[in-house]
Amino acid sequence: MIKEIALSLFSVVFMLSCTEKKEAERKAFAENEFKEWAQTPPMGWNSWDCYGPTVEEHEVRANADYMAEHLLKYGWEYIVVDIRWYVENDKAGGYNQTDPHYVLDAYGRYQPAVNRFPSAKGGKGFKELADYVHQKGLKFGIHIMRGIPKEAVAQKRPIKGTDGITADQIYSKENLCQWLSDNYTVDTSKPGAQEYYNSIINMYADWGVDFIKVDDLSAPFYHKDEIEMIRYAIDHCGRPIVFSTSPGETPVEEAEHVRNHANMWRMVNDVWDVWGDVEHLLSVCQKWYPYIAPGTWPDCDMIPLGRISIRGERGEDRMTRLTKDEQYSLMTLFTIFRSPLMFGGDLPSCDDFTLSLLTNEEVLKMHKKSVDTRMLYYDTEKVVITSRHPQTGAIYLALFNTSDDKELSVGADLKQLGIEGPVEVVDLWTGQNLGKVSDKIERELKPHASILCKISSNLDEVTN
Repeated sequence: MIKEIALSLFSVVFMLSCTEKKEAERKAFAENEFKEWAQTPPMGWNSWDCYGPTVEEHEVRANADYMAEHLLKYGWEYIVVDIRWYVENDKAGGYNQTDPHYVLDAYGRYQPAVNRFPSAKGGKGFKELADYVHQKGLKFGIHIMRGIPKEAVAQKRPIKGTDGITADQIYSKENLCQWLSDNYTVDTSKPGAQEYYNSIINMYADWGVDFIKVDDLSAPFYHKDEIEMIRYAIDHCGRPIVFSTSPGETPVEEAEHVRNHANMWRMVNDVWDVWGDVEHLLSVCQKWYPYIAPGTWPDCDMIPLGRISIRGERGEDRMTRLTKDEQYSLMTLFTIFRSPLMFGGDLPSCDDFTLSLLTNEEVLKMHKKSVDTRMLYYDTEKVVITSRHPQTGAIYLALFNTSDDKELSVGADLKQLGIEGPVEVVDLWTGQNLGKVSDKIERELKPHASILCKISSNLDEVTN
């Protein structure tokens, strides 16, 4: 018995020693080094539009398999498990806020629900699932809510990395999330607050997380202090983790702050498969063009195309309700604006048309490489956006008819684009050469339709 106790104590001491060594060896990144981790807009898949808060491991793996086989070569690489992966009994069509069964560890940190993520058994968290995704050549991400679990506070769970501070000593009831009641606010003035964020981010780093979407940071309250704590924790966790803030209309007054702390930030609430959401995005984008930059990206939200809402928050299992014209318009806006691209549909259910929207090499080249994105024109029925290729000098031009019931002529003078004719014009979605233009590019567009063009002088290769 004494020998068994001694061996047990030795094991505990050894594990603590290894943990302390690991914490001491974590690399601290330089200030603003995080911007190097997303030099082009992140591209991936997120489980929310398909599965709401109910996604299961086999579904995540199936989408990773599809991405690795069909999309990785086009630049798609992130697989992101969205909200409430730590609840055993959540539901489709909303959230179970009546009797949620949370899974927490001894330090009050959420853990994957094993009944939904079997590889998490034995306290392994998302390590095995992340390893599976990494073996496919992809990157792994998760969603979390801002703050500290109410259950951890009620049970006075200890905060890892502190000398006896417990969860009930660092929480606040101020500015709580208005639509989900899982967490309290972290009172950033309290000892142990930074250590709490350090502890969860370090755990995610140990799991192999490459991307973290943190919810309820931006609206209706911009939680500057918690954003700064998350930035600090990531910068000291030893692993590059892309940081996305969500959701809601991030105040443009906080543009400098958010771009110095996050890799991407939401401009709007959730975008669904209705034209009004696309039209709203076109309006909101007006104030964010100056802040599009390598490493820091205004975010148009997820792409609600293909098969969505299998067990989603909104509506029944369906193919997107957007018409093909509207789908082209959505993808044209997302790509010319250089938004991060997080596809929301179920990838294994992709039809040929949806796949064509995700694998157009010329469009994705524009999304990845273009510069100087700006809006030339905006009114209630017409929008014109442009950018350029930094090496070839080719000009990209997106024309939108946002009218609900009128076919309209939408165009731009070459002088507005800073070029002189004659020029060659190519439709990027179809690859069709539209011929030479000398003074103005103009097209008749149906309601909610658009066209995305590349304009090249005679000295350029049209296909560059």
